[in-house]
Amino acid sequence: MKAKRTYSVEFKEQALSKALQRGSRSVAGVADELNVNVLTLRKWMRGATAANRSSGSADTRRPEDWSLEERLMALHESHGLVDEALHGWCRERGLFAHHLAQWRADFCAGGAAVSRRESAQEVRDLKQTNVALQRELKRKEKALAEAAALLVLQKKYRALLGDEAE
Repeated sequence: MKAKRTYSVEFKEQALSKALQRGSRSVAGVADELNVNVLTLRKWMRGATAANRSSGSADTRRPEDWSLEERLMALHESHGLVDEALHGWCRERGLFAHHLAQWRADFCAGGAAVSRRESAQEVRDLKQTNVALQRELKRKEKALAEAAALLVLQKKYRALLGDEAE
């Protein structure tokens, strides 16, 4: 049975630094380089990200809740980053690269799709109004058919009894 190795705080910090800035290398490659078990290094990484979240350094808001100014600043900060650097930057802020791509497309479109949430709410309201109007139209069609049937019956009644009344 292997003895449990203890690592100094400084070594853990250096290992985390290398692991987080590993570029295109895998976590296993960094762990081999440091002569540390892969699972140990991943455990340290999870602990570090959990500590960052609890300290409030990571943004916990949803991407839809970002203001236009914050979106523009995020696009500006992330401009020129590629692959791992971009994904690392996004992870720090609770985003994905496709959010940035969508925001960029929205800004390029002149803000036409910026208020997507508002337009979705408007579409829902219009659908509800449409359903209500269709329901009212069916009710009125039934009432009209009933009134027409009553008129026809009234004419028949007068025609039948009209002869007897004279």
